[in-house]
Amino acid sequence: MKAQWHVLGAGSVGSLFACAMKEAGVSPILLSKNTRNTARNRTILMLQKTSENENSTSFTFTISPNSDTAPIERLLVTTKAYDVHDAIRQVAHRLDENSIIVILVNGMGFMTPIQQQFPHLNFALGTTTEGAYRVKENHFCHAGLGITLVGQSCHTRAPNWFDSCSKLSLTCNWTANIDEMIWQKLAVNCAINPLTARLHCKNGDLALPERAAEVDLLCDEIAQVSRAQGYAHTADSIHQKVQSVIAATAENKSSMLQDTLAGRRTEIQYISGYFLECAAQHAVSTPLNAALYQEVQKLDELALPAAGST
Repeated sequence: MKAQWHVLGAGSVGSLFACAMKEAGVSPILLSKNTRNTARNRTILMLQKTSENENSTSFTFTISPNSDTAPIERLLVTTKAYDVHDAIRQVAHRLDENSIIVILVNGMGFMTPIQQQFPHLNFALGTTTEGAYRVKENHFCHAGLGITLVGQSCHTRAPNWFDSCSKLSLTCNWTANIDEMIWQKLAVNCAINPLTARLHCKNGDLALPERAAEVDLLCDEIAQVSRAQGYAHTADSIHQKVQSVIAATAENKSSMLQDTLAGRRTEIQYISGYFLECAAQHAVSTPLNAALYQEVQKLDELALPAAGST
């Protein structure tokens, strides 16, 4: 009997993976904060967009309030970084040492308090380059094909529970080096996301000569900190990796820019903020990254009152 998956945080990425699971016959259950359980089902329209064609498919999912008591066997968490801890706390009564919890979230620095509070739970970490964005409520676009990597420090080879993930139409691979893969994603995000948020530009605009020079200097700082962290491969490849991502996602708006344009809080604290903490630990000077961090934080301060209003 197949284990039941639940998805916590069914935004763009969560909905993309939920739809891929549904296609593979897994039929995940979507979790909701709605304790009244006014809606038992939710229909998501996923637009597949490629250079050759565009087509839409509707998928209907069962909804389960976080407050339910039914045990959760497999949990995919795709919330914003600043919501992960509270999200896990809301469903902790449904989890035990046999549950598998895959955290597929941007940024770093959120796992320490979670593991301290829930040391008995079994966490795996993931990172993805799949591109997806919300068109409108319950309507999402899969705009760019990518690769998802999942791993646990205690498993060099994929455990049995990963079988259902490897069978998805999305490319999902197990890695024995998940820590550096997540750091590499963080490093790329540090070079692209805050700058696009400040400039209000698409990723591809960072290739313009007047902006490419700033990206290059940001990467110089990122390489120094990456090397100090023990990630030599990321340090050696970050300039090329960032240029490759800019070219491959030229028409995309970074998640940080999307948040800024929508007046939402960004994940800057868990991207550039975490990076700067690591830089300080190694006494590496990163003035350009620090300046960008401060500028996006100011945008966050403007967004927070609106986010808290009704």
